Amino acid sequence: MPDLFQPSRPEIVKLGGSLVGDPRLPALLDALAGRGAPLILVTGGGPLADGVRALQPRLALSDAACHRMAILAMEQTAHAFADLAPGLALVATPGAMAEAHGQGRAALWLPAGMALAATDLPENWDLTSDSLATWLAAELGAVRLTLVKSVAAASGTAADWAVTGLVDPLFPVFAARLACPVHLTTVDALLAELNHGDIAA
Repeated sequence: MPDLFQPSRPEIVKLGGSLVGDPRLPALLDALAGRGAPLILVTGGGPLADGVRALQPRLALSDAACHRMAILAMEQTAHAFADLAPGLALVATPGAMAEAHGQGRAALWLPAGMALAATDLPENWDLTSDSLATWLAAELGAVRLTLVKSVAAASGTAADWAVTGLVDPLFPVFAARLACPVHLTTVDALLAELNHGDIAA
């Protein structure tokens, strides 16, 4: 099994919003915090983003407004995850990520600053936190992107995953920009990999 974490270029692990409330989440966050640099975690919006979806028709909100609100939902979820695992360093910029990694700490991305300033992110529901994690991986030249899902994924391409709803419709577009592999896994599989003796600390 290849090492999940390698030095220098960052590793990005996206934790799906469906993991909010999963009883294994605290253990997973602790294990990821313990892994340290050069890890960057990206959270989904979870129930907070679901609230935005529910509010849109009630207030006749635009997709652009909901896009911004959903990114803020991701930011709030990141704060919640950091509260569960204080060893994670909340970061908003590449400079802060580098500083956290210089201290040997895993970073937890606060996406609002970078994502809301980006001009190449469509402002609609076709883009979710999966594509945002992929966008970040391309921006940072990540060595690997791992998406943690609540269900196991069948083998296939990014386009296959989009067709089955495992990722958003724009994910294949953003994945095509990557110069690194993308891996889909589950909480149990990632915990087992993190605890595997062959993975360098």
